[in-house]
Amino acid sequence: MRRLLTSLGVVLFLLVAALALVIVFGGPGTPPPMPSINDPFRAVDFSDLPPLARFTARDGTPLAYRAYTPAAITPGKGSVVLIHGSSASSSSLHVLAKAFAAAGFQVYSPDVRGHGASGVKGQIGYIGQLEDDLADFMHAVSPAQPSTLVGFSSGGGFAVRFAGSDRQQLFQSYLFLSPFLSQDAPTYRPGSGGWVSVGVPRIIALSVLNGFKIHALDNLVVYRFALNDQARTILTPEYSYALATNFRPLRDYPTNLRAMRQPCEVVAGAGDEVFYADRFAEVFRQAGRNVPVELVAGVDHIQLTLSPPALAAEIHAVENLQTGWLR
Repeated sequence: MRRLLTSLGVVLFLLVAALALVIVFGGPGTPPPMPSINDPFRAVDFSDLPPLARFTARDGTPLAYRAYTPAAITPGKGSVVLIHGSSASSSSLHVLAKAFAAAGFQVYSPDVRGHGASGVKGQIGYIGQLEDDLADFMHAVSPAQPSTLVGFSSGGGFAVRFAGSDRQQLFQSYLFLSPFLSQDAPTYRPGSGGWVSVGVPRIIALSVLNGFKIHALDNLVVYRFALNDQARTILTPEYSYALATNFRPLRDYPTNLRAMRQPCEVVAGAGDEVFYADRFAEVFRQAGRNVPVELVAGVDHIQLTLSPPALAAEIHAVENLQTGWLR
C-alpha cells in the first residue's frame, strides 16, 4: 500500500509539474502587425467623436460608452447598441455609429470592459462579467425600443453568446457582422488570418484548472494581437484567459446558435481575410437556424465597418429586423 501511495504521489507530482510548465511557457507569441487591420483607421476623421459617458456596473466600476443622437427623429426607428471587435474600443466603430445615427437610429457604442476607458485593459474580473455589464448598461441607459445589438468580429461572437443566453430578450433583434464563432468552426481561418497569436497550451491548462473550479490564474495572457507600435499604445494588445473566454460564444458554440429566439441576421465582406465568410450560412443552418446572410462584394474584414456599401447593407438589415419586430 505504501508503494502504491508513493507511486500515485510521484504521478501526481509529475502531472502538476507538467501543468505548471505548460502554464508558464505555453503563452502566446507576438504576431507581426497586420496592415489590413491597422492601416484603414488612418483615414478616419475622429474630430466629431462624441465624448465618453459612463454608467456604473454592479461591481461599482464606471464603464464608458459613446452616444450618438439621430440626425432627425424618425417615427418607428429604435436604437442600436454596437459592440466593437477584439483589441478595439468604441471609437473603432465611429463611422458605423454615425451612419446609423444619420439613418435615424439612437446609437450607443460601449467600451467593453477590458478595452478603452472601461476597466483594466485586457482583464475582467470573472467569466460572465461581460454579460452582467451589458445587462447593467441596458438597465442604466434604457435605449429606445426596438433595440438591436450589433456586434463586429469578436464583438459579433459576444453578441452570438448574448443572443443565445437567458438574457437575449433585452434586445429585440441581433445583427452579427462577420462574427467570430470558434476556432473549431468552418468559418475560422488559422490565427484569424494572422490577426492573433493564441497560447493554446496555456488555454488548455487553464481550462483544466477551471474544470476543478480553480480560477486564480484566469488573469494570465492567452491572446496577443497583430498591432503596430502606435496602435499597441492605444488599443488592447493582449487578453487574459478570462477575457478571451468571455468575449466570444460558448466553447460549444452551436449551443448558442440553437438557443437563439430573437430575429437575427449576418452581414460579412465577401473579401474577408480573417474568416471564411462564405461559410456563415451553412454553419447557422447546421445548427437549425436559417439566418439571412448577406456578403458585401469587394469588402474585407475592417472595411465592413467603414465602406459605404457595407454600411448601407447593415442599416438595411437593422431596418428589416426592427420593422419585422414592430409588425
